[in-house]
Formats: sequence, C-alpha cells, structure tokens
Amino acid sequence: MNLPGRKGGSVPGLFQSFFMGGFECSTHRRHDGRRLDLIAQTGHDRAAGDDYRRMAAHGITTVRDGIRWHLVETSPGRYDWSSLLPMVRAARDAGVQVVWDLCHYGWPDDIDIWRPQFVERFRRFAKAAATVIRDETGEAPFYCPVNEIAYWSWAGGDKAMFNPMATGRGFELKHQLIRATIAGIDAVREVDPRARFVQVDPIIHVRAHPDRPEDAREAEAFRMSQYQSWDMISGELWPGLGGAPGYLDVIGLNYYSDNQWYLGGETIPPGHPHYRRFRDILVETYRRFERPILVAETGAEGDARVPWLRYVASEVRAALALGIPVEGICLYPVLDYPGWANDRHCPVGLYGDLDEAGERPLHAPLAEELARQRDAIDGVLSWRWPRREAAE
Repeated sequence: MNLPGRKGGSVPGLFQSFFMGGFECSTHRRHDGRRLDLIAQTGHDRAAGDDYRRMAAHGITTVRDGIRWHLVETSPGRYDWSSLLPMVRAARDAGVQVVWDLCHYGWPDDIDIWRPQFVERFRRFAKAAATVIRDETGEAPFYCPVNEIAYWSWAGGDKAMFNPMATGRGFELKHQLIRATIAGIDAVREVDPRARFVQVDPIIHVRAHPDRPEDAREAEAFRMSQYQSWDMISGELWPGLGGAPGYLDVIGLNYYSDNQWYLGGETIPPGHPHYRRFRDILVETYRRFERPILVAETGAEGDARVPWLRYVASEVRAALALGIPVEGICLYPVLDYPGWANDRHCPVGLYGDLDEAGERPLHAPLAEELARQRDAIDGVLSWRWPRREAAE
C-alpha cells in the first residue's frame, strides 16, 4: 500500500538521526504552587555538553530539549539568555540537532494566561529566542511552539492538576494555546524562514467497554477529539483562531503503554484483543493530515523499557513498510527524572542521575535494544545513520 504524499523511493530524512533523545523540560507550577524545572532537577543544565555527547555515542544526534521561558524573560520584554546559551553552544559543539520546546507548560509569573497579553508576550519571546538560535547556530532550526496543547488544556484547564489550575475551562485554554502557537510560528518565521515546527500532542485510542455497547458513540467522539488541536492549527476547526494549512508541519505523537482505555474505565494493555495496533494509529493519523510524523515521546519505566521500545519500533517499521513517513522515534525522557507530584525516582531513561563525579549510569539493556532497533530500522529504510561513523 502506497499512500499519497510520499515520493517514490524517498525515506524519512528531516532529522539528523531517526532515534532521538528527549530531555524532560517541564516548567509548570503544580497544584500546590511549586514551580518545577526538570532541566535543573535532572542536572541537565549543568551537564548539557556531556549529555549531548552521551546521546551521540548511541547514534542519537537529534534531541528534544526546552527553553525555560520563566528564566529567560525576567521582566516584560527583558531577556536573560544565560540559561539557554550554554545549552545551544554545547549542542552545536557536540554536533547535535535540537528540537527546541518554546513553552513546555510554564510561563513567567507576571503574565495572565487567559488574557490577550499572553499571546503577544509569547510572540515576542518566540521571536527573540529564534533570533538567538539563528545567530548562534546558523542551522535550519526545529521548534515545538507549545507542548501538548490537548493534554495541557485537560490537565490545567479542566482538572486543575497544574497551572493555570482551572476547572471547566479546558476548551478556552485550548483556544488560547492555539492562538499562541500561531503567533509564535509567525514570529519565528519573521527572523528565520527556514524554521520547521513539530506540533506535539498525545495520540490515544478509546473504545466502549464490551459490557456497555451503548457508549460506542460517546467513546468514538472522545477518541476523535484528540485531533482538535491539529485541526485548529490547520484551520479545519474554529478557523477564527487564525489557523491555516501552512501552520501544520510535522505531527508529533506522544505514545505510551497507557494511551488506550475503555471509556470511563480501565486501561487496555498491549497484547489485549481490544488493543489497537500502533501501526494502525500511525496510518490513520497520516491519512487524516498528510504530514510527516514524529513519535515525539515514548518510553516506559524499569524493566518495561526494553519490551516497550521493541514494540514501538516494530510497529513503526511496519508503518514505514506501508509508506507512512515516520521521521523518527524519541525516547522520552532519555534521563531518569523526579516525578512531578512527589519527586519519586522514575527509572525511565537510557541514563540515570548524575553522580558526584558528573557521570550518569547507563541502562545497558536499553542501550543494547536501541542498537538492535537502529539496525532493524536501517534494514527497512536502506540508509545509513547520519553521523553514525563518527559516533562509532
């Protein structure tokens, strides 16, 4: 099966490496008011150069990372780049390409996210950040303007799990984040027309429980709502927000083992008869939007890391064989991190916590599986990894 939009004989090649590493960079305020800064909490701010070189040693020369808006914009329109410049330069020196998150759940405290000023401040910040990155690197950049609009709208706008700690305002928050995304894209393009954008949201599957077939229509409506953010960015839904096809670029899908469930009920685990194959989700998403796809986040904890990567990679290979332009798989987070709610140690990464000597322990089973999956992807694509010879 060959799907439209794929040039004959072409292979994914937007990014330097197919497998990527994602550095957890959340900066939101929790329900108790405490601001998180996962770049600092994982020590990535202090060890960025070493962390990027660690990635390159495994053939990972593209990463996702974040710009911490709340640290950069110290007062309205005044920018302090000291938290960003060392990371930009470290990535440049390591030969690592970065997809920069401009807003990963957090913003400066003096801004009211519900007001028009939020969109304008984000526009100005995005333009300033793009100028810095253009001048420092000279490379065509990639940005995620606003991370996980759908999840943020639900968690922050409907469930008061984190900022802006609202209930019943999820759709309103989604509109505001869409406006900010569009304004940010315009601002970045003003200073660097080469820029590409990854619009990242969770991808899910929801179905009615077999004992409640009457829920089928509601379950399908819930499932289809996952596409709202992308439809708004492209102008297919609520075009008054300013969306247009040219704003929708790379579709970033975040996918974990608990992303499928019965409506109002329990998770559907992988291997269950009602579990939908990931390859089928990839096919549906591509048919709907006809844009390149990035698996922008995927991973698991503890001993589940290896089988989960094996499953996701095998499904991506199957999708590639069907002609779906999947551009990469991002291990996320690629470092162990402290849990958002309780600071518990979350063993999810290819590497663990920094020790006193500045080293991180390698999770060898995941590294070995990553090497196997790199070779398997090579076999499907019949191409060699960029910079692979240098990494080896």
